[in-house]
Amino acid sequence: MKLYLLSLLLLVCLFALFASGCNRESYGADDRSKFHVGIVFDIGGKDDRSFNAAAWAGAKCAETGKWPDGTSCGKPELGIVLRDIEPGNPTSIEPAMRAFAEREYDLIIGVGFAQTPIIELVAKDYPNIRFAIVDGVSNLPNVASLVFKEHEGSYLVGMLAARTTKTGTIGFLGGMDIGLIHRFKEGYEEGARAVNPNIRVIPNYVGVTDAAWNNPGKGKEIALAQISKGADVIFTAAGNSGLGAFDAVEQQGMQNGRATHFVIGVDSNQNMVKPGFVLTSMVKRVDNAVYEIITDVVNGQFKAGFHVYGLDKDGVAYAMDENNKALIPEEAIKQAEEARQKIIKGEIKVTDAMMK
Repeated sequence: MKLYLLSLLLLVCLFALFASGCNRESYGADDRSKFHVGIVFDIGGKDDRSFNAAAWAGAKCAETGKWPDGTSCGKPELGIVLRDIEPGNPTSIEPAMRAFAEREYDLIIGVGFAQTPIIELVAKDYPNIRFAIVDGVSNLPNVASLVFKEHEGSYLVGMLAARTTKTGTIGFLGGMDIGLIHRFKEGYEEGARAVNPNIRVIPNYVGVTDAAWNNPGKGKEIALAQISKGADVIFTAAGNSGLGAFDAVEQQGMQNGRATHFVIGVDSNQNMVKPGFVLTSMVKRVDNAVYEIITDVVNGQFKAGFHVYGLDKDGVAYAMDENNKALIPEEAIKQAEEARQKIIKGEIKVTDAMMK
């Protein structure tokens, strides 16, 4: 009953936010000639420096032509009105989406696979509203499914991990123990074993509920346990929980000016989170996908169904910049690039754990 009342209260507040105040412009005060886009984040919020942050970057690029930090995103602004909601708990997601739908927004974006059943429920009630779900799959005629070939990008960072490890043992830190995260793990393991068939991979998961994405303390605990078993490179696919692994490797310190242990970031470029300790990041270009679906709506070209982003569409990649270019030898990069081309051409088939 308490959760129901909290959700009801949130819905009332959301209507107030859009209609009359709460320190935000009402819909009526907005330029009705512009397309209105609402984005509902997953638990962890838009400042998680990972998955949600990437979605927010794409939305801000569409709104302003700039990234959230104010620098140019290299794409034209689309002249939209953008509103966002960060639910405090899972029960707040549906009221947030319904608030946007009631205001007849042109596109409502849900971030994270866990929102799929919610977005489908709301989309059925508002068949004339267009929706997009990031990482989720829906067959509804007004829902676009933005999905990624995470296994392909994970394969490449697995190769880089295998080329970097001194112990022959690497770790994988997943958020929820689910098929989507298994896709990261399988690709990572296959890439590592392509370099060293005898490499040891230690996989662990933070949990089995949504809370698994927002528990950096638990993430650090797991990473330290993997380090105690010999892992000196750890790939995280755990949202905000993965930031605990960054602290864990930094805690191990440096020798001769080089970190003794490394973490591999995920979704967004996290190389700058702990410079020198982040080997690379498996970038999932959620920003590109969000910008593209907003562009489709603005241009009257919205299509429901699958929108798939792999290496061939710059949907996934590994990040190289001034923070990590000294950490990875050119020969390792050359090997990864050769593998990337072979994956695009179909000469290397990376296992998709969700298709098993």
